[in-house]
Amino acid sequence: MNKTTVYVVDDDRAMCESLKWLIESVNMPVKTFSTAHDFLEHYDTNSHGCLVLDMRMPTMSGFELQEELSNSSIKLPIIFITGYGDIPMAVRAMKNGAIDFITKPFNDQELLDSINKAIKKDAERFACDGELNHLQGIINKLTPRELEVAKLIISGNSNKLIAKILQISPKTVEVHRAKVMTKTGMSSLADLVTLFIKVGYKQN
Repeated sequence: MNKTTVYVVDDDRAMCESLKWLIESVNMPVKTFSTAHDFLEHYDTNSHGCLVLDMRMPTMSGFELQEELSNSSIKLPIIFITGYGDIPMAVRAMKNGAIDFITKPFNDQELLDSINKAIKKDAERFACDGELNHLQGIINKLTPRELEVAKLIISGNSNKLIAKILQISPKTVEVHRAKVMTKTGMSSLADLVTLFIKVGYKQN
């Protein structure tokens, strides 16, 4: 597992150093960047942690970086900090998925509490992603024909109807059905349905 890291992006060098000192004082690794572009260039998409992000920066603002991460399907939890905060900005940040919106000057403990909350959320996300990858791996064991049969099964079709839809014999459907249950390790139709729902398959 990759080490948890708190990323700080702020064009104010003094603020970066201050945040680095504060976060390291509670034994959390920190990486600081003076621009959003610098962060994007060095960020490891497989890393754990959170992003403490200044709202107003030259070239690429905090909002623009948040949008860039979202478009790249990067779900790193974001805590916005700004000296120019207002309610509309806070609402926009939170609607776009930010964990928190903190105005400068801020209370050190408030920021540390927010960072801890963000790191916990990130850990939960990785756990969910890990489970999803595991379940998808189970389904990937099926051949294309077995996957077809499985989807028809969980949609409530009988062996006879599946045979008619796929233009194969009911006996062949039974064989595929048995293989589906064996390969997925599911012991019942309910378990098979649950497996497919968890990976995002919607029943017809």
